[in-house]
Amino acid sequence: MKRLLALLMALSLVAGGCSASPDGGSVVVLGPWTGDEANAFGQVLDAFTADTGIKHFYQGTRAADQVLAADVQRGTPPDVAVLSSAGVLAKYQKTGDLLPLDDELAARMAGAFSPQWVSLQKIGTQQLYTVAVKAELKSAIWYNPARLTGIRPTTFDGLRTFSAGLTAAGATPWCVGMGAPPTSGWPGTDWIEDILLHSAGPEKYWQWASGGLRWTSPEIKQAWLDWGALVDPAGIRGGTAAALLTDFGDAGKPMFTDPPGCVLEHQASFIMSRYQAVKRADGTSPKPGADFDFLPFPGREVSEVAADLAGLFQDNPRARKLIHYLASEKAQRIWPSIPNARAFSANRKLGLDVYTDQVSRKVVDTLTSAPALCFDASDLMPAAMTGAFHRAVLEYLSNRDRLDTLLKQLDDVQKSIQPGEWLKIQCGQ
Repeated sequence: MKRLLALLMALSLVAGGCSASPDGGSVVVLGPWTGDEANAFGQVLDAFTADTGIKHFYQGTRAADQVLAADVQRGTPPDVAVLSSAGVLAKYQKTGDLLPLDDELAARMAGAFSPQWVSLQKIGTQQLYTVAVKAELKSAIWYNPARLTGIRPTTFDGLRTFSAGLTAAGATPWCVGMGAPPTSGWPGTDWIEDILLHSAGPEKYWQWASGGLRWTSPEIKQAWLDWGALVDPAGIRGGTAAALLTDFGDAGKPMFTDPPGCVLEHQASFIMSRYQAVKRADGTSPKPGADFDFLPFPGREVSEVAADLAGLFQDNPRARKLIHYLASEKAQRIWPSIPNARAFSANRKLGLDVYTDQVSRKVVDTLTSAPALCFDASDLMPAAMTGAFHRAVLEYLSNRDRLDTLLKQLDDVQKSIQPGEWLKIQCGQ
């Protein structure tokens, strides 16, 4: 098991950066998307080239944070980098590597996004520094409505009872996958964040996310215990070892086998595209509404959300034009319009017509008009804290008796971080 954990926690850094453009007239973009997601984002970049004549060069890697750090250290950052971690971008803002965006764009963004989304894109400052290329709803539990009937849980205790009932009936409740090199473990951080948010409430949640609440506090410890009780080895498809080894994008596929290998999955809204890529025995693919839907995470009426944020690292006209384009309604419509891509925008001016099914419209309605939104806590934390959180999740699943030790270790990491490194973005509308 120790070798397994070491493998999962190892950083598979990508050799070389993407700062070297094929020619002097291109805009260089680094981002977290690979495979089908990279192809979808490529359609956005192709439309930018068609509109402006400016060529683009894109490098997609799951290790975008690490590649960017190496490029910045060499003094050759990309023109634009897209990261999911506002905490990492805030670090670059403080060092002057991330450049502020202009007032014209800031005014346009204020008219298109709710105050809470504008606050995120300002990464805790008074200036606009980033553009949300796409947004995600994280407070969602996915299921197959064709296979799951009856009363849906609306409280966490109800969810626990519901899960135990599935186990008693001979079903495996949870599809769980922690694999995501070099950041394996983040699906577990989403679980703990959601449990804390919906049990202790937004105030405690943001205090913790901003470094003001110890990991050993009763509220945080209880969130870990609640997660551990819910996804005990008997409730996970394949048990703990399978959860540690399974890639996050593959974990939910057994929901669509006959009989299903697992019944429920806690995952962000991007997972819709993974579900629709599944090929069943009869050659068909699952469809939203008929074959998969989601329950809001039970508890308080608040939602955890996240975003992929584009920031400017080279000050030239080509890069600024791309940032403006990514913020435009035209660009924000492209990815959501791609069949089965299942990307979502927090831009309120897009409307729901761009989304072709009711499940996607439920996601977007939450992103744009929910009564309260809280951003993914581990995305807001400094990188050292986030990395320690990921590792602790993997170790906890491997040995749940070590929780007190793990929480004390997380406290030590928290204490080592200077107060000014914490990003303070409260929950809001």
